[in-house]
Amino acid sequence: HQVLNCPYQGGMRNLYLESKALELIALRLEAAIADCKVPSNFENLSPSDIESIHHAKDILCRNFNNPPSLLSLARQVGLNDCKFKQGFQQVFGTTAFGYLRDYRMEKAQQLLLEKEMNVNEVVRAVGYGSRSAFLAAFKKKFGVSPSDYLRR
Repeated sequence: HQVLNCPYQGGMRNLYLESKALELIALRLEAAIADCKVPSNFENLSPSDIESIHHAKDILCRNFNNPPSLLSLARQVGLNDCKFKQGFQQVFGTTAFGYLRDYRMEKAQQLLLEKEMNVNEVVRAVGYGSRSAFLAAFKKKFGVSPSDYLRR
């Protein structure tokens, strides 16, 4: 549009059109360079840090019904709490607490489907101290209460 409606004439027009051509080349080069870049999802994380974060996830999963604090978990895997929190988010796309909540809900779903425990037993088995907190988390994850889930 700007090239077709050039407001200048003569030598100034030539300079204007040349500058627009260079601008187009620069934009195209910028796009080509951006396409070639490999995005780094793990900025500021060494392979050792990533391994430590996976180890932390394993600890959370093994101890899901009585998990360590985030600070304790970070120390267990040799990371400071800030690097642990940021790294966990980068590696798993959620916070450690969010991961734990989802893991507990998957376990709760599994236990309910086995039909060997009632809801109160499942609440305790997956480490919730409060039935109401469990019911709210379950409904948020699955869209229905545990009892409605079982009736489906």
